[in-house]
Amino acid sequence: MTIRDILTVDADMAALKQKSTPVAAVDDALRALMDDMLETMYDAPGIGLAAIQVGVPVRVIVMDIAKGNETPAEPRYFVNPEILSASDEMFVYEEGCLSVPEIFDEVERPARVRLRYLDYHGKKREEDAEGLFAVCIQHEIDHLNGVLFIDHLSRLKRNRAVAKVKKAAKAEMDA
Repeated sequence: MTIRDILTVDADMAALKQKSTPVAAVDDALRALMDDMLETMYDAPGIGLAAIQVGVPVRVIVMDIAKGNETPAEPRYFVNPEILSASDEMFVYEEGCLSVPEIFDEVERPARVRLRYLDYHGKKREEDAEGLFAVCIQHEIDHLNGVLFIDHLSRLKRNRAVAKVKKAAKAEMDA
């Protein structure tokens, strides 16, 4: 497995805004990509990662929302995920993103969703998501559609977030 570079808004906004294409089949090459993505996500550290965030514009997500070291890892893989339905009830959660480092803000999303996807072995699955799982899967599916969590914020907050990430990246390069 390989840790890949994660694209960030300061240098890679155009790439992150691409719409990802569906995957034709789950094969060994795709599983290798998912394994790399999972290792990259854990290393970052994060709880979800879309393939576009490592520069591969395909509809693939990895996720592990297990919290802390006292909970064993629970890696999940989602190929061609789609939301079938969403609740009318909304849920507000403070989100962050590996592609928008050190920026956090509240985003309102449906509290529950029903989704369909292919798993790590290519088996078709459907399940309901709520709580952090619902937030994370919606956040990552947004990535597949070229949408960042900061796109859910006001223009002022979005511009401030991007400027802050650019400033931090420049300071890191100058150091």
